[in-house]
This record gives sequence, C-alpha cells and structure tokens, in this order.
Amino acid sequence: MPNQNKQLAATDKAVVLLSGGLDSATALAWACAQDFACYALSLDYGQRHQAELQAAQKIAQQFDVIEHRILPLALDLIGGSALTDLTLAVPDYADQPGIPITYVPARNTIFLSIALGWAEVLTATNLVIGVNAVDYSGYPDCRPAFIQSFEQLANLATKAGINGQHLHVHTPLLRMRKAEIIQQGLAYGLDYAQTISCYQADQTGRACGRCDACVLRAQGFAAAGVADPTLYV
Repeated sequence: MPNQNKQLAATDKAVVLLSGGLDSATALAWACAQDFACYALSLDYGQRHQAELQAAQKIAQQFDVIEHRILPLALDLIGGSALTDLTLAVPDYADQPGIPITYVPARNTIFLSIALGWAEVLTATNLVIGVNAVDYSGYPDCRPAFIQSFEQLANLATKAGINGQHLHVHTPLLRMRKAEIIQQGLAYGLDYAQTISCYQADQTGRACGRCDACVLRAQGFAAAGVADPTLYV
C-alpha cells in the first residue's frame, strides 16, 4: 500500500468495487499488490444478502484501504431480480444457457458509474472491478465488450477524460477460472473465510450451498485443491 501521507498522483489511485464476495475481494487484493492507493466502494442496493456488506468491511480493514464507503442505492424499488425482489425465489444452480433471474438489471453499469463519479472527485484514473467471464452466471455486464465500452464512455463523459486524464477500468479476473482466482488471492494473503458469495446468505453469513454463486465457489475451491472455508446453513 502506498504511503498515505504522500501526495498521490491520479495514476496512483484506484476506486475498487467491493461487494464482499470472493471475486471482488481478490480484485482488491490484486489492486493493493499493484501498489495502487485503494479506495473501496460498496453498494447497499437493497440486496437480500446484506451479510456481504459486513464482509466487505472486514476485507477493507484487512487490506488497510485508504477509505471504504458504503453507499445506499435502492435498486429494490425497481426490482426485476431475485436478489432485490423478495417475492422472487433464488433458483438452485442450473448449468444452462440464458441469463438467470439473479441478474440485477444494469447493476455493473450503475456501480461503475458511481465508482467513476467518486474517482473524479478523488482525481483517480483507475477503476477496479472483479467481473469474470469464464466461471460465471452469464450476466451481460461481465463480458469484455461491456468493460471496453464502459471505459470508452468514461473517457467521453467525464471532465477528467476530456482534460486528458485517461481513465482505465481494470478487470484482473476477467479471463480466469475460479480456481485460478482463489490461488491468486491466497498468494496475496486474502482470507477467504471473510468473504461471502451466496445470493441468499443468512444474517450471520451462512451460505445456502445451492445457488449459482455457492456452487461456482465450491467448484473453484475443489479445483484449486484448497479447503472451502464457507460456512453453510
């Protein structure tokens, strides 16, 4: 972590989206390993798995980020996803094509936009997001084309971009298998017992073991040959 007392250049600073899950925590660990001055951003967007925000706080403390903010964002008021609408059941894992009902409409577009706004205030030129397009549920806002398009938008739509401070969206996990992500995080000293991936974890953070996120996480630990520290209901 850079010396927090020195004057930081825009290229030293990064806003890292931190959900409290396995991927976002690994992305934060990666950013710290690159010697970015990290500002962690979590969104309280009306998700049913609120325990992940507590996990995000613990992870931010573990990596001694310069600042961690949790912003309220009531996406549950528009619903459209099993993660934000309690009348919709979170389905069990099904390895089938198509976008599942756990997709939150435009979530990464919204999250990155908020991170971009904070980055401008901080005069930071780096955004970090732990999206993955290999072991994932098929969400459209996790694909490389989306990330490329958002970075282009960021440089067109901001004062920083117009003034020549090129903004970068870093996706260090984009093309990695879940096992590779876990191995990298362990190499960075990440304690995965602090992370919560389950779409419907209970208030104490115990996972269901049946949803997409749980199954992909368990498969990743098994493939990595590492004991799964997840607590299950």
